[in-house]
Amino acid sequence: MLLRGSCHCGKVRYTVESDTPFPFSYCHCLICRKLAGSGGSTVNIMANTKTMKVRGEQHLSIYRSNLNDRNLYEKDGLGYSRRHFCKHCGTMMWNHNNRHAHWIYLFASSVDTPLPIPPDVRHTMVKHKAAWTVISDKDEIFEQYPDESIEDWHKNRDLFGST
Repeated sequence: MLLRGSCHCGKVRYTVESDTPFPFSYCHCLICRKLAGSGGSTVNIMANTKTMKVRGEQHLSIYRSNLNDRNLYEKDGLGYSRRHFCKHCGTMMWNHNNRHAHWIYLFASSVDTPLPIPPDVRHTMVKHKAAWTVISDKDEIFEQYPDESIEDWHKNRDLFGST
């Protein structure tokens, strides 16, 4: 599925192909919650890095955290994840990790293309969730990360590349 996205002020726009466009996994980790300003959680959409085209790249800044839940850091003491955001309006655009360079993780909030409604939802990193966040007991809940990847979730439900 071709996805189009942009920041709030419109200075950064992108297109990218995704075989995994269902926004099903809500991350409650402190980094995602703080950086996205959502308070409750964020949702990432996985896409193919090689297909990404960005207009307005000069308006992007990158943030790398020195704190993460896996204690995995590069030699400079910062995490592998590079969170790209618009330096004018602050919109979180995507996360890229060189250890998984073929994938890019879009913040679903930056996607302008209507996304398909997922058949079910999961919540990850729940041990870090805000106390006021309410999660339905109908949803899958994981204290940290589940063993099932974003790609596997789509494949196990016959949704991989289906849109």
